[in-house]
Order: sequence, then structure tokens, then C-alpha cells
Amino acid sequence: MISRVRAADLLPLATIGMRSRPLRAALSTLGIAIGIAAIIGVLGITRSSQADLLASIDRLGTNLLTVVNGHTVSGDEATLPEHAATGVARTDGVQRVTATAELSEVRVYRTDRVPAYRTGGLDVRATEPTLPDTLDGQVATGVFLNAATARYPVVVLGHDAASQLGIGRVGAGTRVWLGGRWFTVAGVLRPFELTPEIDRAALIGLPAAAEYFGFDGHPTRLYVRAATDRTALVATMLARATNPAEPNTVDVSRPSDALASRLLVADSVTSLLLGLSAIALLVGGVGIANVMIISVLERRNEIGLRRALGAARRHIAVQFLSESLLLSALGGVTGAMLGTAATYAVATSRGWQTLVPVTGVWVGLAATFVIGAVAGLYPAGRAARLNPVDALRTS
Repeated sequence: MISRVRAADLLPLATIGMRSRPLRAALSTLGIAIGIAAIIGVLGITRSSQADLLASIDRLGTNLLTVVNGHTVSGDEATLPEHAATGVARTDGVQRVTATAELSEVRVYRTDRVPAYRTGGLDVRATEPTLPDTLDGQVATGVFLNAATARYPVVVLGHDAASQLGIGRVGAGTRVWLGGRWFTVAGVLRPFELTPEIDRAALIGLPAAAEYFGFDGHPTRLYVRAATDRTALVATMLARATNPAEPNTVDVSRPSDALASRLLVADSVTSLLLGLSAIALLVGGVGIANVMIISVLERRNEIGLRRALGAARRHIAVQFLSESLLLSALGGVTGAMLGTAATYAVATSRGWQTLVPVTGVWVGLAATFVIGAVAGLYPAGRAARLNPVDALRTS
């Protein structure tokens, strides 16, 4: 007579160890759960973050270029020509250009009672009224400078500058102490993601900078908005257009490249974290193999009795291999749920679109079955090779 194990009997047999030692079974699956949760969480959070970053790049555009003064051959700081913006505006492919200048000796304070050394790291910059159009920026409250107000002691604050100075809304009497005189605050800007230097600045008109602070007319930074399909070509022409006599003293950059570089950094960090997660998964597999070996030693009498009643070696092997697979699968499902929950929680708290890596979930679950099978092969083989007489003699 050939002994058989029905499929309906396999599950109860495979869960004997789990039901008799529930705490040990739970702890043995913990390593697998941590590994899978880490893999899914890392992939999900990274993809959600990258999707938000890519959406920001698409929204802000990649056609914004900045031109700043570089250094001469001798290492001294160069000066941009006074009419640099005019030359750039004539360049083919340039849509808009705005000249700005940092007034390094001028400081801004909330009142005239604030000590001079408490600058708060805020800058004062002179600018043309076209700055919001060039940067595609918006005013949060109030208005921006225009051709008239740019000539008078009127200032517009960047988002961070306004927060640091304690100005949330603009009223008729809102003023700041700028460069030793009172300036009326006309507006406060919304955050500029591509140009953080604007967020930290107090902006006044170029004519006002010349009249009150002796500005010599040489800009220190140009913001250039180019045609999207010609941005790379325009970038190669801006240095010569800005300073035809000394193009090597002009630095041209694209602010969106900084956002794009964050994607590369995120990919590197993701690879590192996935490696650590894989190690946790491997450790979990070793833990399951160890638990199964101990289970075989503890259940020698059960194995001997089943063999004596007619169970074949393959039936014993299948029982313990199935138990290992169940432990690993339990850890995988638990880890997948934890990883998905972590992704959803982080993405929701940051305002990102939640992207759960479906492929990662299935690959992770498949990996748990492979790990469970590998971890259970040796214990299952050892159980199957036990001599029933020797096993029953063991007390």
C-alpha cells in the first residue's frame, strides 16, 4: 500500500510548528518582514519623491538660465558689463532677461533698533520690474515693483526674508529699515524653487539703488528665460553675449540641473538602502533555517511516529519544506503590508502622489518563496533522513 498525503492535510501538518510555538514563529518571520518592508518602502518612497520632483521640474521648466560674474585669469572677481542684459536680450532664442545686482554693503532690518550685526543672512538686491515674469513667480501679498516705484524707497521681500523679518501681510504702514533709511514694503513674494537667493532677499529697483546707495549700474546676476527647445544652444552663447571682450569671466548655469542632480543622488541612496534591505532579507532567511533545524530536533518523536505509521521520507520532507515556505510567505505578506503603509504615510505627509511599486511587491513576495524554499531544504532533508527507530527512542 502506497502512503499519500492529501493536499487538504498538508496545511494542518505544515502549521503544527507555528501553532505550537507562535511566538517563535512570529520572531522567525520578523527578519523577512523587515527586509520586504524596507525594499517596498524604499522603492515606494523614492518613486513618490522622484515623481514629485519631476513634476516640479516640469512645472518650473528647464529653460531658465542664470548668468553671473566669474573670475579673471588672475583670480579676481570679474564684473559684468553695465549693458550685459541688452546683449543677452538680442541673442537668438532668448525670450526674457532680467538684470539684478547684489548690494553687498547694504543690510535690511525689521526696525532701526536692531543691532547691525544681526543681519539674519538676508541680502539686498536691486532688480528690474520684469523679475516675476522672467522667473514665472508670483506675489503672495501686495504688488511687485513697477517703473514708478522702482525709483523710490520701496521694497519687495522674498518669502524667507519676509518670514524672518516677521512680515506676513503688507499694509499701508509696513516698513523695514534698509541701508539706513525706511523703505515701504510693497509686497511679499511666493517661494521661488529654482532661485532660493531671491527668497532670502529684499528687492529694490535699480534706479533706487543708484540714487540711495550709489549703485554703479553693473549687474551681478542675469536671469534668462530661453525657448525650451533651444535652451542648450542659448546656454553656449550667453557668455559671449554678456561680455564679448572677456567671455571666460562669465559663468552660465541652469538652476533646474540642481533639481535633476537630486534624482541621481536619490538613485544612489536608493541602491544603498536596497542593498541593506537585501541583507536583512538574507538574515531573515538564515533565521528561518535556524528555527526549522531546531524544530526538527524538537519533533524527532513526531517524525519517528509518522514514519512508523507509514509516512514516506518525501512526506516528511514536504511537511517541513511547506512549513518553511509558510513562515517565509507570512513574513513577506506582513512586510509588503508594512512597506505599503509606510509609503502611503510618508507620501501623504509630504503631499506627494503615492506610488506603490507593484512590480517590487510581486518580486519581493517571489523572493520570500525562494528564500523559504532554500532555508527549508536542509532541515526538510534532515527530517526525512531520520531513522524512525532512533527518532522514537529519543525522549
